[in-house]
Formats: sequence, structure tokens, C-alpha cells
Amino acid sequence: MFNKLIDFPNTENQLYGGRDQLLPTDFPQPTNKPMDTNPKALGIIETQGLTAILAASDAMLKAANVTLVGKEKIGAAYVAVIVKGDVAAVKAAVDAGAKAVGNLGKIVAVHVIARAHDDLVALLPK
Repeated sequence: MFNKLIDFPNTENQLYGGRDQLLPTDFPQPTNKPMDTNPKALGIIETQGLTAILAASDAMLKAANVTLVGKEKIGAAYVAVIVKGDVAAVKAAVDAGAKAVGNLGKIVAVHVIARAHDDLVALLPK
């Protein structure tokens, strides 16, 4: 059942009436993970045109303390860039990025997900 090093009888202690040894099975871990106490926000900008998304990405990274998560080529010259960070920083970064696009290309979508679910990470570009 257990490794031979920790496999010994778990006897009752006469002084306090409890057991001498606690086993990992005494404290089972919950099957569903608790929610992250420091949730990160995700910011997405999608443009038509590579130059536009490069300008937007540069502006986002310079405007606030955010981290570049990745990019996604969608097709027909549509490109999306995703950043993460604190909610306020991501909002400021996305606003700066959208403003930086200007006449370089067409903004297709701008969105901020304030507290992204942990399972959403599986959909993000690697």
C-alpha cells in the first residue's frame, strides 16, 4: 500500500488519544482546483494587416506592465495579439494599442477579459 519506509502501524497515542502518524490519505486534495487568488486579465487586439498589429503590440507593451502571450494568424491578413497582466494595465495597454493602429490598418476587434478562467489557457497560442 505505502512505501516500506513509511509503512508502519498507526497506533493510538495514550496521552492525547490521537494517532502518532498522519498520512497523506488523511487530508485528500480537492478534485477541483481553487480559483487563483491573483487572477490575470487578457487583452486581445485583432487587426487586418501585419504593420497595424506590430504597431499595436509595440504600443501595448510600452504603455503598461503587460506580458505578450502570443499571436494568432487567422487568415485574410487578420492577426490577433494577446497580452496578459493586471486588469487596469491590460485595459490601458489595449486602449493604447487600438489608438496606435490609426490609419495603418483596420481594427477588427478589441476586447479585455477581466478575470480569465483557468481553463481558457488551453485555447491560448503557445
